[in-house]
Amino acid sequence: MSGKAGPRAAGEGNTRTRLDRGRGALGPALELVHTGRAPTRAVLTAELGVTRATAGAVAAELEALGLIRVDAHPGAAAGAQGRPSHRLEIAEDGPVALAAQVHADGFRAALVGLGGRIVATAPGCETVDADPAKVLGSVVEAGVELLRDTGRRCVGAGLAVPSAVAEPEGLALNPLHLAWPAGAPVREIFAERVRAAGISGPAFAANDINLAALAEHRHGAGRGSRDLLCVATGHRGVGGALVLDGRLHTGSSGLALEVGHLTVNPEGRPCHCGSRGCLDVETDPAAFLAAAGREAGPEVSQLQQAHDLIQTAYATDPAVRGAVELLIDRLGLGLAGLVNILNPDRIILGGLHRTLLDADPERLRAVVADRSLWGRSGQVPILACTLDHSSLVGAAELAWQPVLDDPLTALT
Repeated sequence: MSGKAGPRAAGEGNTRTRLDRGRGALGPALELVHTGRAPTRAVLTAELGVTRATAGAVAAELEALGLIRVDAHPGAAAGAQGRPSHRLEIAEDGPVALAAQVHADGFRAALVGLGGRIVATAPGCETVDADPAKVLGSVVEAGVELLRDTGRRCVGAGLAVPSAVAEPEGLALNPLHLAWPAGAPVREIFAERVRAAGISGPAFAANDINLAALAEHRHGAGRGSRDLLCVATGHRGVGGALVLDGRLHTGSSGLALEVGHLTVNPEGRPCHCGSRGCLDVETDPAAFLAAAGREAGPEVSQLQQAHDLIQTAYATDPAVRGAVELLIDRLGLGLAGLVNILNPDRIILGGLHRTLLDADPERLRAVVADRSLWGRSGQVPILACTLDHSSLVGAAELAWQPVLDDPLTALT
């Protein structure tokens, strides 16, 4: 057998050279497609600052990994000039991340693909056991069932919990609305359950509002923002998160942005933290239902009850309208304080706060402007979160991050 290498197909050497040069661009290229910032190969070329040939080789490699699809026969858009560019899309049958969320009213599992697309969800459970190991085992089991049903490859798993998660240990320090013990090692427990289920990818855990903000920044109302503040009610209490230059600001040990404990009513309700009148107990679903003179029923979550009440009775029921105005004024006071400290370029609101904004956007924006340092001259845009299940999507982002950082290493 001859020691000489066989003849190369025409162009094979040049293609391999281009790919080798562009290998370091695989992760950035995938992130551009993942976040919707590179819908075509021409845009990808410009964003990466590489030659068209190198961008083509990078896109082809991502397609070979089963992550994206490249339109082989691009057609020119109506009225477009010049050569049409190949469209880049997420592979519909590509890998997924297992995403899990636990909150005061239950838990849910989902499979989430690139682009923040929810592929499948398991019916949510309405009872959260006091043993975190039991709960996390159940939610992982639900996710594994989804993987079996869909036959998808799984890159890893992410968990969203209603608690600050201390780094680097991954401890849930204050699961106030769950019966879990303070300091529960949720990341370790979740990772053990994921490994026991036969999922080989990495497992992560983080605060649910942090993850909602991350998802909205990449795929929703926060896209394009540099300094993004997210405030949301969740199912109980109030959480906040800050995204700076595309990355979550978590502080020195993961505990930053505990906005729920800003005082907005000094004579208000006692808070779990020992203070009174915090956002956590003055602007959450329980506070709204009480202000509207309604008893919370057991049929659906308090968040859903509050949302439904505003949707159906805001225009006709003075008690509901008064409760909306009261919570808007208190929420606006808290947001104004955050604007003074953080100077975000955009605020997004989730959960019940999104519904309050939809009910009377001008009132909320006026309160924030009147109470913040720069007033109306420096008014920050306040928008509603746009993603359904944003914390689940954000949990998946944790699992997708190693693939976005280095697709070849993560998938081969």
